[in-house]
Amino acid sequence: MQRKSLESIAPGLMNLLAYERSWLKYDIRAGLSVAAVALPVAIAYAELAGVNAIVGLYSCILPMIAYAIFGTSRQLIVGPNAATCAVIAAVVAPLAAGNSELHWQLTIIMTLMMGTWCLIASRFKLGAIADLLSRPILNGLLNGVALTIIVNQISKVLGYTSPSSELIERIYALPGNLLNSHLPTIGVSLLTLLILLGVRHFRPSWPAPLFAVVLITGLTWAANLPRFGVATVSAYAGGGLPVVAWPDFKPGLLRELVLPALNLAVVSFVIMMLTVRSFATKNGYEVDADREFRALGLVNIVSGLSQGFAISGANSRTAVNDASGGKSQLVSVIAALAIAVVVVFFNEPLQFIPIAVLGVVLIYATWSLLDMRSIFRLRKRNRRAFSLALFTFLSVLLVGIIPGIGLAVLLGLLQFLQTVFRPTEQLLGVNDEGLIHSIGSNNGIKAVDGVMMYRFNSPLTYFNVAYFKRRIISLVESSPSQPRWVVIDAVASFTHADISVLSAIEELKQDLKSRGISLVLAGRRTELTRWFRINRSDNKERDLILVPDLYLALRLIQSKESKAEGERNPA
Repeated sequence: MQRKSLESIAPGLMNLLAYERSWLKYDIRAGLSVAAVALPVAIAYAELAGVNAIVGLYSCILPMIAYAIFGTSRQLIVGPNAATCAVIAAVVAPLAAGNSELHWQLTIIMTLMMGTWCLIASRFKLGAIADLLSRPILNGLLNGVALTIIVNQISKVLGYTSPSSELIERIYALPGNLLNSHLPTIGVSLLTLLILLGVRHFRPSWPAPLFAVVLITGLTWAANLPRFGVATVSAYAGGGLPVVAWPDFKPGLLRELVLPALNLAVVSFVIMMLTVRSFATKNGYEVDADREFRALGLVNIVSGLSQGFAISGANSRTAVNDASGGKSQLVSVIAALAIAVVVVFFNEPLQFIPIAVLGVVLIYATWSLLDMRSIFRLRKRNRRAFSLALFTFLSVLLVGIIPGIGLAVLLGLLQFLQTVFRPTEQLLGVNDEGLIHSIGSNNGIKAVDGVMMYRFNSPLTYFNVAYFKRRIISLVESSPSQPRWVVIDAVASFTHADISVLSAIEELKQDLKSRGISLVLAGRRTELTRWFRINRSDNKERDLILVPDLYLALRLIQSKESKAEGERNPA
């Protein structure tokens, strides 16, 4: 019993307790490979989030260990993520108004709030919220975030100060700002890019960002590049590791973070679940979305308490783990310990990292997210999905990440409501073998003489039942020969006992009866019998015909018509 309870709370820990010794060499190799990739990327994402470089490393160490204990995926590596860092920066920067200490405080609080939202969602088993951001929305979101990040890094790469933080204004001012570019900074950026491309071309298995950061940082220290105006990350050496100060924090700012933290929780969870599910499927095991929601909440609370910022599943680092042959959650522990060694013993050299290098690394890491073809491929496959993806992309660019996400989700819900309000429909018939199919142009499916079989592809509820009635009456009136029977496929549309729907069906039955047409509901006979009996105030049986399925409906109609034919023409 205790083992089952522990497995429910800490599934990763249970996997570690059942660790096989033969996995160790693979996990050590994978853990060091993950650390090599995570180090420069975490520092770069800290710059993106607007906090000190060391905070990016804080966001890796304890959270990675926490996920190794509480997560269900054996491959997932958690850490800073482009989308989550961009969301944090978009929310916190206006509130901080240039105060770096307040910026860090708000970042930590937003991370703790996000973790709390995730725990609440897990408690109420809302793992299905991973489907709230559909694939078209996510395509548009990631492309919008990627382009926003790339444009925002141009000023750092070229060494000029941008007067605006808004994307459109940055693009508009770009031609004039190019004249103010700083040549030594451009040289550092070009050298960084050459190292990245060279390592990727000649040694694709090596961590190119790590080599670029280490080499350029060494060059910056050796040549004293700051004296030429090359900007580096904030210095913090000499006083130990930086610690956030809280005495001057204004609690009133908390209310400004509640809803953005909720949005951040949704975005982070969706991104994480895409990574978790893809690698779980590849490696042949299942993951629990609700437990992953709880794990995401716990690792973000751990990140906040260790002065880090919001994190999610890191697709690139997870891919490195999988490609390196990692076997268990021990990979996260080894990578975290390797990063901790750098933080404790090698933190002073971090102050010599040029900001331009981090800008180039961010563009390099973000470029893989920029995939406009994934949006335009939807144009041929599904126009509605294409419209939703393109709308999300443009919304993120024009109004910002958080408002853009909100607008995209709203449009997705409106599209869903449109589908429910005005769903597709089919008239059904039979083929030569007597099987029921949808009637189409030249598909050989013919309507049964005197019978109109109808399928309404949406649950019936009070806001679409009037349209449902109008469609049936319209189809009856436009039929070349008036049917004697109307058979409705109840399986597709009768999903719950809506009083408005049941009353409307009674009205439809009377309307059809006045035209000499009998109404038959095929499917869900037991539920429909109970629902209609409860809905009738006089508790009397009516002449509504309920049958278990469409085939029995046709047999019943044939039987009744044969009987009526016999009564009209007695032997």
